[in-house]
Amino acid sequence: MKTSLLAFALSLSGAVAADLKPLMAQPDQVVLQDDFSKAGPLEKTRWEPRQGTQWVIADGMLLGKPSTAEFRANRKNHFGYEPRISSPATPTQCIAQFSVRFSGGSETAIAPFIELGHHICRLHLTKNGVEMLADHESVKVAEAREFKFEPGKWYHVLAELKGEEVVVQFADGPTLYAKNAVFAKPVESGGHGLGIAGPKDGTVEIDNVTLWSVKAEEQATWAAKRDTLVKLEPVPVVKAKGKAKAE
Repeated sequence: MKTSLLAFALSLSGAVAADLKPLMAQPDQVVLQDDFSKAGPLEKTRWEPRQGTQWVIADGMLLGKPSTAEFRANRKNHFGYEPRISSPATPTQCIAQFSVRFSGGSETAIAPFIELGHHICRLHLTKNGVEMLADHESVKVAEAREFKFEPGKWYHVLAELKGEEVVVQFADGPTLYAKNAVFAKPVESGGHGLGIAGPKDGTVEIDNVTLWSVKAEEQATWAAKRDTLVKLEPVPVVKAKGKAKAE
């Protein structure tokens, strides 16, 4: 069943349907809607595999695997150990609704993650909770330590980016909010728009994606709702010496 454009209801594979609605932004135009019901090659204007990783539409989902050994043999970086993909169709200011499942492999210092704009706003899912990182993962701007990453679990997400603010809701989970000047800056590197990376040597399944542009006006109830959300004083991220630059 297709996603309703008005009610924002999801028909979700492998899970009970969620009903997430935007808190901050008002949806304007649908720029991408994909339930992956038709198998076939990816359109690069809609989905762009990253770092040589392997993606295919099959079984009603977008399925991702790491790069091949042959691809890695001649690389000096960006080896594609984690399946990665982004949607260049994502508006600069947007609402993104989707379902994602990460399976197999192993958690790393940077993955699995969901991001809005490459290195702009990244949600890192870990066994110790989920954290929102900004500006090339140099600062932590939000977290929910009680929301532990579970491999093989479907995550149903509604993310909003408008100006300097980001709100991310997880069905049956937390709502993360942050305000940071970098959120309003244009992306200067590859991986524009909504981006997803799986565990190292693991797989990713993505389903029921809808991307909207947003209106200039916020939701009428946003100011009051914002006051109720947990806010974190930004915390600089200290990276271990000798660690490779986050990708």
